[in-house]
Amino acid sequence: MTGPQAKHRLDYTPSPFTISELSLNFRLEPTKTRVGANSQVTRVVAGATTLTLDGESQKLIRILIDGQPLAETHYSVSENALELTVDKDQFELYIETEIDPENNTALEGLYRSEGTFCTQCEAEGFRRITYFLDRPDVLAVYTTRIEAPKADYPFLLANGNKIDSGELDDGWHFATWHDPYPKPSYLFALVAGQFDLLEDEFVTKSGRKVALELFVDPGQASRGVHAMESLKRAMRWDEERFNLEYDLNIYMVVAVDFFNMGAMENKGLNIFNSKCVLADEDSATDKEFHRIESIIGHEYFHNWTGNRITCRDWFQLSLKEGLTVFRDQEFSSDLGSRAVNRIDAVKTIRGVQFAEDAGPMAHPIRPEQVIEMNNFYTVTVYDKGSEVIRMMHTLLGEEGFQKGMACYVSRHDGQAATCDDFVQAMEDASGVDLTQFRLWYSQSGTPELSVSESFDVASGEYRLQFSQQTAATADQTEKQPLHLPIKMELLDAQGKLLDAKTKAGDFDGLFSLTAAEAELVFTGLKEKPVASLLQEFSAPVKLHFAQPTAELCLVMANASNAVARWDAAQSLLMAAIEAEFDDAAAELSPELVSAFAKVLLDEQLDPALMAELITLPSVSSLLDAKPGRDITKLFQARQQVQRKLKHALSTECDVAWQRVNVQDAANRAAKGALLLWYGLAGDEAKVQAQFDNATNMTDTLAALTAANQGLLSCRESMMSAFEAKWRHDPLVMDKWFTQLAITPESVETVLAKINQAMEHEQFAISNPNRVRALVGAFAEANPMAFHDDSGLGYAFLGEQLMQLNGINPQCAARIITPLIGFKRHSDERQSLMRAQLEQLLAMDDLSKDLFEKVSKSLK
Repeated sequence: MTGPQAKHRLDYTPSPFTISELSLNFRLEPTKTRVGANSQVTRVVAGATTLTLDGESQKLIRILIDGQPLAETHYSVSENALELTVDKDQFELYIETEIDPENNTALEGLYRSEGTFCTQCEAEGFRRITYFLDRPDVLAVYTTRIEAPKADYPFLLANGNKIDSGELDDGWHFATWHDPYPKPSYLFALVAGQFDLLEDEFVTKSGRKVALELFVDPGQASRGVHAMESLKRAMRWDEERFNLEYDLNIYMVVAVDFFNMGAMENKGLNIFNSKCVLADEDSATDKEFHRIESIIGHEYFHNWTGNRITCRDWFQLSLKEGLTVFRDQEFSSDLGSRAVNRIDAVKTIRGVQFAEDAGPMAHPIRPEQVIEMNNFYTVTVYDKGSEVIRMMHTLLGEEGFQKGMACYVSRHDGQAATCDDFVQAMEDASGVDLTQFRLWYSQSGTPELSVSESFDVASGEYRLQFSQQTAATADQTEKQPLHLPIKMELLDAQGKLLDAKTKAGDFDGLFSLTAAEAELVFTGLKEKPVASLLQEFSAPVKLHFAQPTAELCLVMANASNAVARWDAAQSLLMAAIEAEFDDAAAELSPELVSAFAKVLLDEQLDPALMAELITLPSVSSLLDAKPGRDITKLFQARQQVQRKLKHALSTECDVAWQRVNVQDAANRAAKGALLLWYGLAGDEAKVQAQFDNATNMTDTLAALTAANQGLLSCRESMMSAFEAKWRHDPLVMDKWFTQLAITPESVETVLAKINQAMEHEQFAISNPNRVRALVGAFAEANPMAFHDDSGLGYAFLGEQLMQLNGINPQCAARIITPLIGFKRHSDERQSLMRAQLEQLLAMDDLSKDLFEKVSKSLK
């Protein structure tokens, strides 16, 4: 199989030249933007005479070396590089190019959409702007001058602090920005356009005043208030928790609608997808408010863990992303519900990341090889990467972890570092040996943790036997034992916490499994305890521990750790769904019904936690537990268990409904979870009433979801009313597109509605938000229609991927995931999905983004 070639981590070599300063001059025009790039170049490898600069999709105008034109015999231009012959230790290199932002539908580099110029340079987009050493280990000080017509582009923004601005001839104006901190090219940013501006101020702990500016589309200023407040909370939290202070005079955030990612941490000028900034109660749900706060925090925290200290090469991506996800999760947990935030993180690992581990794109959090770097902005690098950081925090404790962070920052500030550098700093500062722990960075796959138990009445000894094994993955066959921190507690028969002791003394609640097999013995017990294992999901593993329903109910009701209670509930629900899958006549166990009755009637329970406890496991996690099963039947079994629970707990549901009918985020979460039970049980009146009386988007969307998932007759009128109210608001219409796409109707019906929706005035195939909301949601979240036996769902996705391949390959690569995971499914579905992948692979112009995923899945 031929195609683009992979790059390997072990092949890394430093550049023979480096660039310490870069002055950029942009004269912005939609289809003919001129870019002048003046670089201060230094030779770092003696005798090197060939300087190879990355570059694509641009027209070369001229090259000057120390002010003199470079002879054509001394350079050559290829499709993706400019190669220069220069025999000097230091020189000034000037390159002038012309680019076409208007027709840059890939949304990488500099592009123009809806009248706004915008950049996205991570991972390798800067090479679409000018010829440069577009690699993260080349750090330069940037000065950027922007020229544009003032009437069309009143705001001209770039990294750093503004040092000059003024008027030019013919209605043009300019602004010059200087960033004093050396940075790699992927952190460069430029924005020019018309915005509403929100202004605020933050005073750092050392007393410096930082101007805060948030730029949003005209008329959207009121929706930016929450993001601004989130930013100030993030800045204060990073000072208090990590002793890290902001370093520029200004911090800017710009919201744009056409953006491949959620947001980008460019130094001093964060560019955000509008959906990750704009929110008010009418248009956004509580979860979206939370997500905005989390992402605002994430991009701000990158100022130190990503910007001041960046990656040596892209294989080290988790160095900044895994660490910063951990930091944003801690931010959300410190400011909100730690239990609910942790549960959200665990659901991502179990529902998405485990599937990635089991699929063709399996890779360690530090990959060994890549074809297209954009394909490795994955849940493995980000979310599993965060889990690895969290395990280090568990092993070192907060004090030891903070010492490690301080060591890391002081040692590597201003550098391009590696994952090894981070672990070494943690080890040196704490004195904890992390030699074996380092395997988490190089070994892919999901470890399977098997636990068995025994109790000796005569001796009072309770034994837990642990074994770990990681199955071969697509990228690795040989696996080694990992260092697994296992948090646990023991409960007595009444659910009270036992003061556990081992032969070594008091047990502190943490057991480190470092071998393939090990045993832990508790002593001095009068009766067999009930173990609550892997509390807080202390390691990203699949736990196999055969616990009776009665013990799971005890843990669910009494464990001191809320995540452990939720985990026990998930186990109970998963067992019920599997029983329903095997036998539709199966009855719910009395213990399960009683356990959930207690949850619904518990007036002391956090309503947000109640919402999590009564939410059934995702279809993805159910399939992951036993691949190869009929996914549509699995979905139906899940729905049926929910209906049976509602029938068995009708009175308790009504009592809980009255209790949570309060307008705050936690109670709205509980009300939404309950309303889905009512919807699936056919309670049309309650669903319609919530829709009619809703005063916020959370309640409105909960009603829409319940109506659509329950296939209630009121759903069509509710959907029509929603569309009529919000048809001119693209971000809110994304919710409508998604509701259409995920309703569990016949594939013919769903596809007819999707095709009609693609003609809607707010839908554009060139906008990643719209594509993800409609096409992506259909493939990811509608198992009944997408996985229909006919294969029509697969064929539809294949058609969209072929079209997107020529418009935005990165967007296409992100929605192909359900197809490339075909090996999780039945043989018949595998055959249908493979056929679509083979058609894609046969395309003459298949992008690198898609080629890598398709070729690996078919291998």
